[in-house]
Order: sequence, then structure tokens, then C-alpha cells
Amino acid sequence: MTAHVTFTHPDVFERGVQEGWADPQADPTQIDWASRQAAAAIPFKVIDGRPVNPCETTGIRYGRNELGHWGEQLAADAIVTADTEAGRWLVMVERSDGHGWALPGGYVEPGEDPEAAAVRELAEETCLDLATASRQVLPARYVPDPRASDEAWMVTVPVQFDLGTLSQADLPAVVGADDAKRADWVRADSYDALASDLDTVYGGRVFRAHKAMLRDLLG
Repeated sequence: MTAHVTFTHPDVFERGVQEGWADPQADPTQIDWASRQAAAAIPFKVIDGRPVNPCETTGIRYGRNELGHWGEQLAADAIVTADTEAGRWLVMVERSDGHGWALPGGYVEPGEDPEAAAVRELAEETCLDLATASRQVLPARYVPDPRASDEAWMVTVPVQFDLGTLSQADLPAVVGADDAKRADWVRADSYDALASDLDTVYGGRVFRAHKAMLRDLLG
């Protein structure tokens, strides 16, 4: 028989509620699920007043693990690429929580458009302002975030910015800020090239939640 593991990180109840990124309601059966289901980017079920992850079983059956929002938490990620004579490059940030290197991004605020959230998060985490740059909003997708549970999960809206062909010297400067330890342009001719560059140059790894998305985007 599989154990029904229950876990919510203490930071969710303390720092998460104080900083506003966690639901203050500890009992999911008290949530207005009709409104959350109606707003969800990916449909999900609610059984006996508790949300059910629509895409995977995480090993944490009850509780929120390290996420604050019961059910779906919508995020937006910025995919910024440029080509040079040396190849294709992608802007990535090293997360401060130790989960590796990721696309710049974060939570979509209540009432905020995901496209605007991607622009905002990019500027906050890399100091790169692409508010006036052309971009393409891709379909929302589930991401297997290591902080998720069967009752709290992440869905992201990827927003793609292609800066075209530039010289190496003309790649816009990026600087790690906010909750990013550092930011940089990483070689991204393919997913394997990206993973290899992160390993050899930075001693880093790709954030697990972004692996499948980056494989799809980079090939």
C-alpha cells in the first residue's frame, strides 16, 4: 500500500503568508474552487473539497510541499534568444533556492496578464528591459516543479523574445537581481549543448521544471 505523504514546508505558513505568495487558508476544503477552476489554464478536478494535480503524482499526496497556492499557480517565463557567429544563446538565471539554472520568470500577479508578467520578471531578475521588443506568447503548459505536490502545482505561460542576429559584443548585458543569484547568456544550439555549457562553465544544472520545455524549444 502506498503511503499518503502529507507535507507543507514551514516557510509556506510563515514567510509565504507574510510576503503574500501563500494562501493563508490552511484547509483547502474552505477554498472557493469554482472560481479557481474557472480561471485555470489547465482544467483540474476537486475531490471532497481538495484539488487534484492534473498531470502527475508527485509523492506528496496532501499539503502544498514548498508552493503557497492551493491548486494551480500560474507563472510566466521569458525565453530570450539571440544568434551570433558562434551560435545561439539563451538568457538564463541561477536560482537562489539551489534548484539550478532556469528561464527568468515567476508568479503572475492577480489580475496581471501573463505576457506583462514575463516582461516584468525578466527585468526584475536580469535587469533586461524588453518591454518594447516583439515577442510571441506560447500556450500555457504544466511544468514538473520539484516544489509541487498533488494539491499544489505550477503552470507557466512561456513568452518568446527573439533578438535576431547580433555580434557577440552586442548581446545585451544581463545581471542577476531579485531572487536570481546571477544571470548570463548561455550557449543553446540544442538542449544538450545548453546542459553541457551549464555544467562545464558554471558547474550548474537545468532547473527540473524547465527541462521538458527547453527540450521542446531547443531540440
